Amino acid sequence: MSLGELEQRVSDAIRERSDELVELAGALIALDTTAREVGDPPRQEAALQELLAERLQAAGASIDLWEPDGAALAGMPMVPPGLSFEGRPQLIARFPGAGGGASLIYNGHIDVVSAEPRAAWTSDPFTPTVRDGRLYGRGACDMKGGVAAMVFAAEALARLGIGLRGELMLATNTDEESSGAGGTALVARGLRADAAIVTEPTNFRTWVACRGSEYGVIHVPGRPGHAEVRQPDWRQGGAVNAIDKAAVVLEAIAALRAEWETRPEHAHPYLSPPGLLATMARAGEWPVTYPASCELTIAVMFLPVQADADGGGAHVRREVQERILAFCAAHDDWLAEHPPSFDWWPNPVMPMETSEHQPIVATLRAASADVGRPSALGGLDSWFDGATLTQLAGIPAVGYGPPGFDPSGVSVAHMVDEHVPVDGLIACAQALAVAAMRHCGLA
Repeated sequence: MSLGELEQRVSDAIRERSDELVELAGALIALDTTAREVGDPPRQEAALQELLAERLQAAGASIDLWEPDGAALAGMPMVPPGLSFEGRPQLIARFPGAGGGASLIYNGHIDVVSAEPRAAWTSDPFTPTVRDGRLYGRGACDMKGGVAAMVFAAEALARLGIGLRGELMLATNTDEESSGAGGTALVARGLRADAAIVTEPTNFRTWVACRGSEYGVIHVPGRPGHAEVRQPDWRQGGAVNAIDKAAVVLEAIAALRAEWETRPEHAHPYLSPPGLLATMARAGEWPVTYPASCELTIAVMFLPVQADADGGGAHVRREVQERILAFCAAHDDWLAEHPPSFDWWPNPVMPMETSEHQPIVATLRAASADVGRPSALGGLDSWFDGATLTQLAGIPAVGYGPPGFDPSGVSVAHMVDEHVPVDGLIACAQALAVAAMRHCGLA
């Protein structure tokens, strides 16, 4: 397929006004929307959402800009306890369709990771800078570039008076980098459609899957005693070094991870095998005392096939816990009688898988190819808001956006000197506009 006359007109119009696209992306980068911990004050999330709302309203969209009630969302998936949305609004903009077409959502998160160490940046991370055809700044690719591209695509359609049969919605949310609560707030507001495109920096790949994750803390017991005095066997009352015992737990983790990687059912065409590793360790009360306990924080990345019926990871938690305890009991007498305990974090992150046969997949891939950026299928070993839209709202969602993650998984997202190629932004906006025309249908 090649671009039709009207599609070519839209594509040309986006390229002709590409300076405005870069200006929009730069305006978003300049607003500090660094991801937060629960209890942190708002940053410039409201200013950013208001900027987008004003532009989209001027283009003809109806606007729903609101601060979710954190208490009402408490206990829902991806919402940490005590989270407040005060000063952090969510946005849904709707371009109504003429009727008879499929509806589509463009989605993107507005929060970004910390810019530290700021001194290591070539230019200030919140001062958008174009060098050698690339736009630099925190969030340039993850994912204010994608947000700018989808807004610009919708504006281009409206500016040229191109009517769609199906409704086109743009939804921008906070709290993706920190928790996922923003996507949950969109779903709770009633956001629904026949398909969704999350404009993450996929490097023009169409992501149809992502892994979920569980985090927890393993408490490994020891017995304190004087470190400078020879200790008898623990059965005779001697001290036990909790750090040494944590090493047994680490062996158990490695053994389970190795097994997971070789299970046939864990072979996935677009995702890495399940992951299991310790990411933090804490132990010790005094330099000359055997540590009484050791805490290991663990990260568990799991595939859609491992998830429970509701998308959660309870089954994964049970397997991890049972297998680690069994390994420790079989390999260490102290741990057999004093087993480690587990504290799992609330609100696990759910995986997702959208069928390759969903219409939006072929439509988006063809649109991308027709603007000169062939799109292979892929997935994300981490997580993105498409999982929330798919799992909680039943919306077939895919990821698609400008360069950021290359096919090998290397990414400039979250790095010092984060950037996005300007040509990549232009092509992304073109593909999104063409995909909307084909998916929603022309009025």
